[in-house]
Amino acid sequence: MTENEFSDLRHIGKLWSKAPLAVRLVNLITLYRIFAFPILIALLLDGETEWFKWLLLACFLTDAIDGFLARQFKATSVLGSKLDSIGDDLTVLAAIVGVCMLHWEFVEGNVLVIAPVIALYLVQLGLALWRYGRISTFHTYLAKVAAVITAVFLLTAFFFEPIWYPLFYLAIAATALDMMEEIALVLVMKEDRSDVKGLYWVLRERKRQ
Repeated sequence: MTENEFSDLRHIGKLWSKAPLAVRLVNLITLYRIFAFPILIALLLDGETEWFKWLLLACFLTDAIDGFLARQFKATSVLGSKLDSIGDDLTVLAAIVGVCMLHWEFVEGNVLVIAPVIALYLVQLGLALWRYGRISTFHTYLAKVAAVITAVFLLTAFFFEPIWYPLFYLAIAATALDMMEEIALVLVMKEDRSDVKGLYWVLRERKRQ
């Protein structure tokens, strides 16, 4: 473990210990998604696709639940935003691994559509790590919309046959737009901030300063 990683862990520990009870409860729901990731992968490897798809559905539902509770009880926090981003990424990653394992012909046939979105994500991730030293936690409006559309598409891929292509293309388009906006945000913003509404609002705020 590097010194920076150890410092990050100590920082997270301090944030957790100082957080109000409501924030801790919301964060525990978020942690469920993080701890569910290795279980999801294990279920896929064991061929337990029924258990996998229902646990995946629960993960996506808890994402909506912890967001609602955080707003309802004003239990937002820096730690919560970090954990939420990690939980979101791991849940989507598990779903993508599932699609690759269970619908490889679909993935192979649409690689030219999927590859540019992956490239945009890697560019955004690389820029965030270079500029902030960590993954970004913007949680923009567009990111939330893209996440919902993508989650619905990924779930339908496991629960229904055949794969619905209009929803797939909509998820690809929304995710691509989200990644392009986040790339622009990383280039514009000197430091990472949670719950940024979007590029328009950031630029408007800069003009007022």
